[in-house]
Amino acid sequence: MRKMTRAVTVGAAAAGLLAVVVPNVMANSPGHEHPAKPAPGHSKPGGSDPAPLRALAQKAGIRIGTAVNSDALADEAPYEAKVGSEFSSVSPENVMKWDTVEPARGTYNYTQADALVSYAKAHGQLVRGHTLVWYNQLPSWVTSGDFTADQLRQVLHDHITSEVKHFKGKIWQWDVVNEAFNDDGSYRDDIWLQKLGPSYIEDAFRWAHQADPKAVLFINDYNIEGVNAKSTAVYDLVAKLRKEGVPLQGVGIQGHLDTQYPAPHDIATNMARFDKLGVQTAITEADVRIPLPADNTEVEAQNEAYQTLLEGCLLTRNCTDFTVWGFTDKYSWVPSTFKGEGQANIFDENYQPKTAYTALSQDLRLAGR
Repeated sequence: MRKMTRAVTVGAAAAGLLAVVVPNVMANSPGHEHPAKPAPGHSKPGGSDPAPLRALAQKAGIRIGTAVNSDALADEAPYEAKVGSEFSSVSPENVMKWDTVEPARGTYNYTQADALVSYAKAHGQLVRGHTLVWYNQLPSWVTSGDFTADQLRQVLHDHITSEVKHFKGKIWQWDVVNEAFNDDGSYRDDIWLQKLGPSYIEDAFRWAHQADPKAVLFINDYNIEGVNAKSTAVYDLVAKLRKEGVPLQGVGIQGHLDTQYPAPHDIATNMARFDKLGVQTAITEADVRIPLPADNTEVEAQNEAYQTLLEGCLLTRNCTDFTVWGFTDKYSWVPSTFKGEGQANIFDENYQPKTAYTALSQDLRLAGR
């Protein structure tokens, strides 16, 4: 592992990386002759790095992970093979969320989550638990229950304690609290804030730590890649809770980007300030969506955005892992959520690597030298 030296290596190489990757993309742009020209965003045949991402990431001193669709993992051999060969950590897309795990109060279903944990163990992978406290994907018994504040606090305590204890010793990192802030830095006005006030956040971390003292506990959010009102609000909360002895040990930066907007080139500056608080950081849900149909300019912007996220991690001493939110366009959440956008992942629908995959490979290779 090259944790101590990778920042120097990447810093020296970062400028050159874009010079390497962009010409590869532009070689396929209109006006450039090329035999057997691939579609925009696809690597040239034989052009992808023969070493899997997990091998390159290990040399660079980080884990590289993917969110996993459990149905596809169980039913589709090419999907299962890529999860096992390319990635050194996994995150469940849905099977550890509240509506799946505890559909009725006190009734737990860990079948698919247990299967993912077993798969990870068999493939030498670590597991990021996702997620314990969120405003979304809650069962109706929680959202429609006429609970007092004390009753809802007990409901939250019981859910966190039961789930974390079930997986005790098997989860590397937990996303304990997910998406607690608005973009302006205010707290999200959800069921937890309305009933319990902001203290639910510190309570959640204390309860999770009591249930599994060895798991690393993260707060996780989107639109906190750069220095802005939201990331500063997260920073201020982390600083406050750390001073109070709350076992908040990591900040997850989701990394859902769009090529219509500039890449967050101040990400390393942002992550460095969390480093100074003594917490780990991670890119937890990276994808880069493109307005369709994609052209070479959009693909070039996608490559840059993926590299910006990864380089932010590689340049940050305490950044431990880089996770893509699904690796194949076949199962991407983007088209159903963002009308007219897609092709957000590093493999296409046929499990062929795209130029974004090549860009990540090149960054990892340089960082691991």
